[in-house]
Amino acid sequence: MRVLVAMSGGVDSSVTAGLLHEAGHEVIGVTLQLYNHGAAVGRKGACCAGQDIHDARRVADRLGISHYVIDAEERFAAAVIADFADSYAAGETPVPCIRCNQSVKFADLTALASDLGAERLATGHYVRRVDGPDGAELHRAADTDRDQSWFLFATTRAQLERCWFPLGEMPDKRAVRDQAVRLGLAVAEKPDSQDICFVPSGSYAEIVGRLRPDALEPGDIVTRDGAVVGRHDGVARFTVGQSKRLGSAAMDGGERRMVVATEPGTRRVIVGPRSVATGVVRLREVNWLVSPGAGPVRCTVKLRARDVPRSAVVEVRDDGAMVRLDEAALPAPGQACVFYDGDRVLGGGFITRPET
Repeated sequence: MRVLVAMSGGVDSSVTAGLLHEAGHEVIGVTLQLYNHGAAVGRKGACCAGQDIHDARRVADRLGISHYVIDAEERFAAAVIADFADSYAAGETPVPCIRCNQSVKFADLTALASDLGAERLATGHYVRRVDGPDGAELHRAADTDRDQSWFLFATTRAQLERCWFPLGEMPDKRAVRDQAVRLGLAVAEKPDSQDICFVPSGSYAEIVGRLRPDALEPGDIVTRDGAVVGRHDGVARFTVGQSKRLGSAAMDGGERRMVVATEPGTRRVIVGPRSVATGVVRLREVNWLVSPGAGPVRCTVKLRARDVPRSAVVEVRDDGAMVRLDEAALPAPGQACVFYDGDRVLGGGFITRPET
């Protein structure tokens, strides 16, 4: 069949293209140029810019497949980078990889695949697409250490029907690199990309400060009862659960404090003991990959990418969903809460800020 392969220039997407070409499919490689930030272009661990585009083209030449570069800088800047800065300015901790997958990669590339007459869109993500009785299902990868299902919860059911993830059954990353060596791909030992690929210096505050300077204005560090215990240099530099950068406010006698909330409007960072937690999490922008029905859904959830699965009940609401955790936790607004039934992804949503 004709398959459009998203090629970032890394080993994962390169092996994906190589395996599908080797299997006899007509592979069309597409690389999205997402940004061009000077220092980030040549930095190890970047993706979709500079050297990475060159690497993707070299792989395509080696395989003898078509390869196209799509200028998506404007789209990426609006859908991902601006959202990233706005989220921090709103007192949230965004996940730009989810936004990128949700908008630029899966929404735009499935549309492009359709325009090019391609039956499938293939990527190098470590997840499994399983054909179930009610259609395509999203499952965790065989390599649980590499599993990326948390980052793909926002993929729609229609998009999932067209997706293909050839690396989902790979036992580990070494096996993928061995395939790259066997296929003669020059990127076999290329370092993995970083989560925030578009940050030139590794400091996200520079991006936030350029787009939303108000988020880096100084303010007070306060306890939950309003007592001022320190000063900070911008609410965007803090996230729920953080204990660094608090200075003298980090300790309350012999007990260490952590950030339990931020108030962008008043420029306050609120700290409290590690024992502070909640059993109720509210979600917005909920995407279901199954039909949830009318009643509560008993499942496990992950509140962060590397979080352990937590037992919970998800209740569908008109404005999203409410998650009731069996054991209290400290979720960070802006992060994703993803629902699982065993290895299968049921859906998920973005964690909202609690009422102050």
